[in-house]
Amino acid sequence: MRLYNTMSRTKEELKPKNGNTVHIYVCGPTVYNLFHIGNARPLCVFDVLRRYLKYRGYDVKYVQNFTDVDDRIIKKASELGVSAKKVSEDAIKEYFTDSKGLNILDADIYPKVTENMDIIIDIIQTLIDKGFAYWCGSSVEEGGDVYFEAEKFAEYGKLSKMPLEELQAGASERVLESDLKKNPMDFALWKTAKEGEPYWESPFGRGRPGWHIECSAMAREYLGETIDIHGGGADLIFPHHENEIAQSEAATGKPLASIWMHNEMVNVGSKKMAKSEGNFFMTRDASEAYGYEPIRFMLLASHYRSKMSYSEDVIKSAVASLERLYNCESGIKRVLAEKADTGNNSVRPNITEIIKKHKTRFIEAMDDDLNTADGIAVIFELTREINKALSDSVTTKAELTMLYGLFKELTEVLGLLYKKEDAAIPAEILELAERRTAARKNKDFALADKIRDEIAGRGYMVEETRQGTTIKKIGS
Repeated sequence: MRLYNTMSRTKEELKPKNGNTVHIYVCGPTVYNLFHIGNARPLCVFDVLRRYLKYRGYDVKYVQNFTDVDDRIIKKASELGVSAKKVSEDAIKEYFTDSKGLNILDADIYPKVTENMDIIIDIIQTLIDKGFAYWCGSSVEEGGDVYFEAEKFAEYGKLSKMPLEELQAGASERVLESDLKKNPMDFALWKTAKEGEPYWESPFGRGRPGWHIECSAMAREYLGETIDIHGGGADLIFPHHENEIAQSEAATGKPLASIWMHNEMVNVGSKKMAKSEGNFFMTRDASEAYGYEPIRFMLLASHYRSKMSYSEDVIKSAVASLERLYNCESGIKRVLAEKADTGNNSVRPNITEIIKKHKTRFIEAMDDDLNTADGIAVIFELTREINKALSDSVTTKAELTMLYGLFKELTEVLGLLYKKEDAAIPAEILELAERRTAARKNKDFALADKIRDEIAGRGYMVEETRQGTTIKKIGS
């Protein structure tokens, strides 16, 4: 498998450092609110990466953090008159509602900043001892901020590939007059506690960590000094991941990650979807209108390194695409249930070739930098072959079973078609449907339409497809 490495700007072969086990760290959310569709993209992308690696025979250790202490959390807690802990815990509960709705597999570990303060303080002390960080305090009682001295790390900027002068200019625009930094590029490792804010005791005084240091500490603690894949959105390349690299590699003297993977942004019009832009759509709201699965499908239908635009038309297209897949699945399941088992388990060469070709093409697409867009295209090509087989009277039950097996195999790698089966269709609805079918055969279309309307009045929709009559609960 070859993955695009942001560090080298090339596709590189995945070579796990721990035998057959791939260690993956993905930057998780700052938990103070529901997440929007742009935030959902890395969840879905790296969930598929994990699923595919397992499909290809790898073991995976997957870590995703929760940032549960942050200025935004503190601000919201103050507005609501509750503790920062309550804000973050409530947000984490809501996170799991949406992530499970999107069919995201649970991470092996969800480390929280507040539960890992000792290891964060330890790495900060290491950076001070090695001369890469400085404390702006005179006593533990008074406290003081701790900053990483960016110029001390000779390779600072190697991930973003931004010239040092450009980094310095950008940092200078953001620096405050009261800032105690030696250089505008320096960034906070520890912040002195302000009145009313949550704090932790440390050798630097009461305070809390800066944003970047948490991931350096927790990635090292749970996955080791050099991990195989570090992932996140492209908006994290600078400054977050750039600063992570500087901190981690200054502390250990080893590369933080072998491969850096970044998904591109979800746009609304020409602008990145973001809370700061005010142009965001919450995953929860979209799911109430369209369901969670169309959101997942939409986010995987484009290659992860391509920008994509969110709109009502795009999500409706995802709904229609999923409907085609579900129709294929229901058709083949119904035919398999109805088809008599003749004892003929032979499989014709053309069916064997269809299965081999589509599985090979799917793997080729996914091995080439996790190309889910081409992987989905292969599944739709397989769907057309299945529909042809369903309409061919000579197709055996054994052949249909093999085709359906591959169909399920590939859709499960992408985490699709996970919607629960509808409740059993009531007997009276089935009876009405049979009467409608008989009326159509007798060309009594007026009666057939009347029965269809009666079925609709009871909350069900009946329609004819190439594979036969289907019955679905309205709204499902």
